[in-house]
Amino acid sequence: MKRKYILPLFLIVQILLLKVLAFFPEMVERFYSNSLYLVISKISRTVLGWIPFSVGDILYGTLIIYLLIQTWKTKKSWKLQWKNNVLKVTSFLSIAYFLFHLFWAFNYYRVPLFEKMNIQREYSDTDLETFTEKLIAKTNALHLEITHNRNLKVTNPNSQDSVLITAQNGYTTLAKEYAFFNYSIPSKKKSLLSLPLTYMGFAGYLNPFTNEAQVNAKLPMVSFPNVVCHEMAHQIGYASESECNFIGFLAGIKNNDLYFQYSAYSNALRYCMMNIAMKDEAKFNALKTRINPGIIANYKESAIFWKQYDTFIDKGFHAFYDQFLKMNQQKDGMEGYSKFVNLLVNYYKSKE
Repeated sequence: MKRKYILPLFLIVQILLLKVLAFFPEMVERFYSNSLYLVISKISRTVLGWIPFSVGDILYGTLIIYLLIQTWKTKKSWKLQWKNNVLKVTSFLSIAYFLFHLFWAFNYYRVPLFEKMNIQREYSDTDLETFTEKLIAKTNALHLEITHNRNLKVTNPNSQDSVLITAQNGYTTLAKEYAFFNYSIPSKKKSLLSLPLTYMGFAGYLNPFTNEAQVNAKLPMVSFPNVVCHEMAHQIGYASESECNFIGFLAGIKNNDLYFQYSAYSNALRYCMMNIAMKDEAKFNALKTRINPGIIANYKESAIFWKQYDTFIDKGFHAFYDQFLKMNQQKDGMEGYSKFVNLLVNYYKSKE
């Protein structure tokens, strides 16, 4: 067999093996997520975490420029040498696909958090409404503690750099209760690609090759702490977006900083209210009147921020990411972000 066919065939083999691996989450949990991945991630964060800028963003930027140059150089030869060019592209994808899973993405196949924490998967409409009422009361109280005026929106006075540092406190407290949420060796950074990220509609991302948590530096500050906590959850080996929303929420409310708590609670409340709106608009409107106007003002602030960057670009990337998630054991795709309401409601139901 010619060498040029080896890597393309290896890509096919990888895809088939992952289909099989999906049936063995306990094995992934034991030998990868709680073993090999811990070593790989700690090495990555030790080597790169101290660097003040995003190495991963620079790698991505360099790669994009290189690919554009190569595409321009070979544009005339594509028709004549299309077979060789396709094999080269497929070989590159095969290597990237292997490293993507080795460094992080096998976590898509680990034991779900529902099973790990013995949390039920389903809840009733009454369960959701009861939990949301309590969430409104808690968020209102936090809002008043910060603003002393129910009509004023919360303005986080902290710098983004200080938030990146303070985020550790919540995880340290959370790990005392759940050791598997332990976070060590920080590598949290403001993304150098924040403007493109905003147009793509993303608040942050984890670079799977460098294990750096990238946060969109253009975000409204009231949302910033919650996004940091979410991306940190990806770093400790959780791939599911719903699970990272849940872990990020727990880390946020465990933080002694009121702005972290408010960021977490207000975000959770927004998701719960959206779920209620889809089921019962009258109930949604009734509950909305009980939310402090200042909290609603924060929601409007966030909506205005994203609307100004709303183009076909973010819709295209969201459609792509939706399919990407579905290909990686997250059958709900982008809707999976809101599925963390299932975890929230049933987690606190068991606590009662």
